[in-house]
Amino acid sequence: MIQSLLIANRGEIACRVIRTARRLGIRTIAVYSDADTTALHVREADEAVHIGPSPAAESYLDGQRIIRAAKDSGAQAIHPGYGFLSENADFAEAVKAAGLIWVGPDAKSIRAMGLKDAAKKLMQDAGVPTTPGYLGKDQSPDTLKAKADEIGYPVLIKAVAGGGGKGMRRVDDPSDFADMLASCKREASASFSDDRVLIEKYILTPRHIEVQIFGDAQGNVVHLFERDCTLQRRHQKVIEEAPAPGMSNEAREAICAAAVRAAQAVDYVGAGTVEFIADASQGLSADRTWFMEMNTRLQVEHPVTEAITGQDLVEWQLRVASGEPLPCTQDDLSIHGYAIEARLYAEDPVTGFLPSTGPLRVFSLPDDIRCDSAVMAGDEVTPFYDPMIAKLIVHEETRAAAIDTLAEAIDDVAIWPVKTNAAFLRNCLLSDEFRDATVTTGYIGDHLETLAGAAEPSEAAWWIGAGARAHIDGTAEYRDPYDVWSQWSGFRLNAPSRSLTAVVHKGEVRVFDLVQSPPDPFLPREIDSDGILVFENGNAFLFETPHALARTGASASDGEIKAPMPGKVIAVDIAQGDSVANGQKLLTLEAMKMEHTLTAPFDGTVSELSAEAGSQVKEGTLLIRIEPAKSTDAAADAKDG
Repeated sequence: MIQSLLIANRGEIACRVIRTARRLGIRTIAVYSDADTTALHVREADEAVHIGPSPAAESYLDGQRIIRAAKDSGAQAIHPGYGFLSENADFAEAVKAAGLIWVGPDAKSIRAMGLKDAAKKLMQDAGVPTTPGYLGKDQSPDTLKAKADEIGYPVLIKAVAGGGGKGMRRVDDPSDFADMLASCKREASASFSDDRVLIEKYILTPRHIEVQIFGDAQGNVVHLFERDCTLQRRHQKVIEEAPAPGMSNEAREAICAAAVRAAQAVDYVGAGTVEFIADASQGLSADRTWFMEMNTRLQVEHPVTEAITGQDLVEWQLRVASGEPLPCTQDDLSIHGYAIEARLYAEDPVTGFLPSTGPLRVFSLPDDIRCDSAVMAGDEVTPFYDPMIAKLIVHEETRAAAIDTLAEAIDDVAIWPVKTNAAFLRNCLLSDEFRDATVTTGYIGDHLETLAGAAEPSEAAWWIGAGARAHIDGTAEYRDPYDVWSQWSGFRLNAPSRSLTAVVHKGEVRVFDLVQSPPDPFLPREIDSDGILVFENGNAFLFETPHALARTGASASDGEIKAPMPGKVIAVDIAQGDSVANGQKLLTLEAMKMEHTLTAPFDGTVSELSAEAGSQVKEGTLLIRIEPAKSTDAAADAKDG
């Protein structure tokens, strides 16, 4: 067994690997950038090595620095986690060339599956069904457009070297193809240093089914059944479950057997996932399920497979990398119950899922389910990396019970002032379509207004807010029907000695005094002297005092276009003096690996332009100022005058 392990990653997956390694008695070494100096994975590892500045390209994506850190720390092996260098064949070879053990598949397997066009041809040769599309070498826009027209819309443009939802664009109208292609290539180049794409037919009633496979150096390959990852937003998975609802035993056997053939075709060793797209218009069946791609690494959603099989997949990885055979044969594996995972992101659904950064002054997750996280109260969410801050995983005997348990667990999420998608996740889980397993990959996009709209506080939450105001005013006689404040006689909210947060769950109110809680170096000593926080159904409501509500400053409605989050300006589509129309694209900002388009709030003229492509901007930076267009009547009056 490996004795010492460097984890070439950060965040939740680094903490996840550390937990299993510690249980197996393996010494762990973390790596960290400037932004992660005090990160949880650094604190939990036996040792930590600094590898560079905050940008991933100068730290977590610098393979030579990571290998040097492994050698200097005496590590025997490197675990890449997922993302970053986990599917980089050159890095895998460099690790082995340095005399270290690579906890992952061989470089030739990574290369065989890393390029989507080559992988699809390989699967066709192995008898694995693939979706119709164009895999040719001619990458000229005219050729790609002609092939898309030939395939028939809608089509999906996919980066050849893509993954994780990056470098993918759905095109419904031929007139949009050129813009979508340019955007896809730009994102692919930035994310993978390879802007080549392929074109696939877009399935109109798609479900995303994937199969967990595992191989060892002795030539054994098994599957650990399927997961359903259909609920997605912009090709990023949101909620995953196992097993797939509505999957018959016959269809399961056929699809899982195809996944095993895919792994055998590339002599696969280690953990991998074979992803399929299914046409669910007539239910799940093997003859309407096609290979999409293979991810040659551990997946974010691996905990649901662990839950239904009772296996630790990180332990499997470490044992296989140590030269041991697989811990189980196919006959030893079976499905037990249902598991669901929800990805908790630092983003604000109400503002179009813009990333949210800053200190986590309040951070509390449910304590009765599995929560894989890498942050604590007092930590900070930075703009440099993926916005996922936790995974919430439940396992129950039935799917309905798993849905209910996870929804109730989300009720107990309390995070502030960083915005999260907790309420959005809860809305997804409790939707009729998800409960009935009739969602497709386009479901979220088609129901955004319902799933991601702003919420209003309940009666109980409003009473808490009213109670806060009463105490601010010193009204000692005040009593509310939920009896929240009786225990706080004489309490004044704006006094610095007390900071309260309340959680409303099924009409019941719990109030926490954070200041008088047991000392914790990472717990904030004060929430906000200008109000009280109420958490309800995944939402955070801050009831502010009158002077806190007196906000000043310009907004987009005043013509000032400011950066909604820290990021990099990657495209500017207008120039100073240009006339713009309401809704017209102005510039594109990249933050947390995603592109965000800023548009004109009304018709007008660009009077000020301070943004330029390639520049890094801070949240709140003025990028563009637009002077509103004069109305026709006003213009006529001015002329007459």
